[in-house]
Amino acid sequence: MGVSQRLKSRFRKFLQRPGTTVDLAPFSKRLPAIDAREEALRELDDEALTAAAGEASDYTEICAVGREAAWRALEQRPYDVQLLGAMALLSGKVAEMATGEGKTLTAAVAAYGHVRLGHGPVHILTVNDYLARRDAEWMEPVFTLLGLTVGWVTEASTPEERRAAYLDDVTYVSVSEAGFDYLRDQLVTDVADRVQRELATAIVDEADSILIDEARVPMVLAGSIATESDPVHEAADLVRDLRPGKDFEVAEDGRSVAFTETGLKRIEEKLGDIDLYADDQVEQLSAVNVALHAQALLRRDVDYIVRNGGVELIDEMRGRVAQRRRWPDGLQAAVEAKEGLTATAEGEVLDTITVQAFIALYRTVCGMTATAVHVGEQLREYFKLEVAVIPSNTENIREDDDDRIFSAHDTRDEALVEEIKLAHEKGRPVLIGTLDVKASELLAKQLASAGVPSNVLNAKNDAEEATIIAEAGALGAVTVSTQMAGRGVDIRLGGSDEADREAVVELGGLYVIGAGRHDSRRVDDQLRGRAGRQGDPGRSVFFVSLEDELVTRHAGDALPASPRMDMDGVVHDEQVEYAVEHAQRVAEGVNHEIHRNTWRYSVVIEQQRVAMAERRERLLTSEVAAIMLLEQSKEKAEETDEDILSDAARAIALFHLDRLWAEHLAELNEVREGVHLRALGKLDPLDEFHRAAVPAFQKVFTEIERRTIATFEETDLTDGWEPERAELVRPSATWTYLVHDNPFGSELDRLIASVGRRLTGGN
Repeated sequence: MGVSQRLKSRFRKFLQRPGTTVDLAPFSKRLPAIDAREEALRELDDEALTAAAGEASDYTEICAVGREAAWRALEQRPYDVQLLGAMALLSGKVAEMATGEGKTLTAAVAAYGHVRLGHGPVHILTVNDYLARRDAEWMEPVFTLLGLTVGWVTEASTPEERRAAYLDDVTYVSVSEAGFDYLRDQLVTDVADRVQRELATAIVDEADSILIDEARVPMVLAGSIATESDPVHEAADLVRDLRPGKDFEVAEDGRSVAFTETGLKRIEEKLGDIDLYADDQVEQLSAVNVALHAQALLRRDVDYIVRNGGVELIDEMRGRVAQRRRWPDGLQAAVEAKEGLTATAEGEVLDTITVQAFIALYRTVCGMTATAVHVGEQLREYFKLEVAVIPSNTENIREDDDDRIFSAHDTRDEALVEEIKLAHEKGRPVLIGTLDVKASELLAKQLASAGVPSNVLNAKNDAEEATIIAEAGALGAVTVSTQMAGRGVDIRLGGSDEADREAVVELGGLYVIGAGRHDSRRVDDQLRGRAGRQGDPGRSVFFVSLEDELVTRHAGDALPASPRMDMDGVVHDEQVEYAVEHAQRVAEGVNHEIHRNTWRYSVVIEQQRVAMAERRERLLTSEVAAIMLLEQSKEKAEETDEDILSDAARAIALFHLDRLWAEHLAELNEVREGVHLRALGKLDPLDEFHRAAVPAFQKVFTEIERRTIATFEETDLTDGWEPERAELVRPSATWTYLVHDNPFGSELDRLIASVGRRLTGGN
């Protein structure tokens, strides 16, 4: 079975695609040799195939054996393009593969190859627990035939289950769970308590989401601390009845709010006629400000939902609940107070690492996604990764219509409902992507009023996501979803069982409609890609309103004063079309700049974290602490039993290292938030941050030694060693969470944004 001329010509076309630097020709040259091995491998029994799998040592044999194992285990024979994807992953690239092209099986072949090439163990990093478990169980028969073990980790996994899963050759795990396990392993006082092995190879699923959208998200390990009061809840009561326009004013961009003199006076009177700007009222001023932000700017069912007695944040890139996320800087507690809920503990940060820094710990990183080219420059900048664009197995015949632009929300929504109704009456399945939960629920109500029943998929019922999205291609189905509809779940024409496939094909396949453009073209492309999988027919279109936030925030100056439109409010103006595209590019640029700015600050912190981790590893696995005490506290050390000295020295030194690292992180956070004041004095904030962060860290090492010696000398070791004697009290409980972006940015981010607006002449 050779490569067809049609496939060869498409290879050439994709090789010429702009922004792509990886030449697929060396991979495609191997395809005939892979095909040539098929007949001989087919004749082997399972035991002989497993033996052959253990001997494979090059791309050709890995792909040939992987293809045969997949066929036997799943009755799925990987296409040539899937093998190209596997070879791209084996060579450490990000493979761009269209929706429905079989990335799960591609990753399995690549994972097997990385193990055979000595790059194991392999972690396949997913976006959520559901996909980690589903893919591991789905691919397990393939790995078994290939002679490999496979496991999975989810939030519910016990330490024993985690340890067992990480001992396997291949482990499927969400990036956050893998990161949290790494952080917990960094605090063990006994090597046997670790759950992970070395971080060797990561195959990143949905690479654009994890490596770019999630890159700057800090993963946090927190410990319990005693809190005396909750000023934010008290502040929430103070701001609850303030009047917009009179007591406070919201900026035009909707990202900041400030008290008026009247509002400030009302607050100060309620607090007993205090001066909120007095030096001793800093904490109170911060609390009322953050409470005002929560009250005036954060919107229920847009920025967050309230479910099961708690506030759950919504990931704006996916329209789904951002699992285990918290807003920083007291904002989480402020929203909980606003909604009348009990505050959840934030705790003291014991250790933290961004997704980007965690991924960088792996020796080998590769990934796959349907939308990588748009972020190719960033993948190269932050991870030194190149993109390999893999052609689809069958030609994409989806029809992508031009945007339909309307002057206002009401005319857009009216036309949108009518478009959906017409398609539904014919029986054609429709998938509509909305920008947030509130918009999805409003559209569902509008459709119901028009006699069109729909299934709603948003952050409130995300547990049913796979089931709902799997049936979105059924005859007559109307599915209203927030933008990121079921990544990792195929939409099959005619429903999950494809019972009515031919009828849906006759109607033109799945019709995807975007109710507004997202800030990212990639998110729009992901939504569009839900239709037209594997050569299926399909259609896509976006309905845009000039009142959409993307347009008003980023394209106000580019819009003509009187755009050309018809009587129904439909805009027909090339300048407007350009303005919408421009708004999206500006939004992407802003997000990229925030990423770059955050990354510049995190570089020094990450360097310090690595240095601290290396020091901790030496303390944990050697006698360096005992040697230090023999040198610095010679008399007492020589009097102490050798085993007791070893245990005590290690425990005391590790305790103080962990304690001082937590204190250092807290100090860095204060420095990071404070440098904006120096920036106002025309000093470079990054230089100022480095000027404070570097000497502060240098003091940490000497302080670890000083405290270790002091504790050792003060502790009675005559009757053996117990940590309690030295009052080495570690947190009674620890927990993990992800820090969600403060939607209004830090003080520094706001300063940069305002300076940027002044420089560009914006409003």
